[in-house]
Amino acid sequence: MKLIKAYIRHHKVEEVYNALKSEGFGAMTLVECEGTGKYTDSEERHISDQYPFADACKVTKIELLIPRSDVKKVVGIIREQGRTGYQGDGMVLVSPVDEVYKIKNNDSGVESI
Repeated sequence: MKLIKAYIRHHKVEEVYNALKSEGFGAMTLVECEGTGKYTDSEERHISDQYPFADACKVTKIELLIPRSDVKKVVGIIREQGRTGYQGDGMVLVSPVDEVYKIKNNDSGVESI
């Protein structure tokens, strides 16, 4: 299994979500956050209310737990639907997941997702 974390522009979330859902990847976590760095879009940069010492851009983190065989498909959807072509479009991270345990019923492994 793999954990996909994608950081995308907040105004692209609906497009990315709908494209993923239409391909059968509807189980995900969406988190509003702020990003900083040398690749932020100067048009969207602002002084953070929560972190006034930082220039930040609003971004959304999307997390999905998927089978290894779906990585290229999911990454492709996120990159295609999340792209504006401007600096600060975000990034996709892919990490291995060794084990998964459901809290509700003690299921584990790929079947549990």
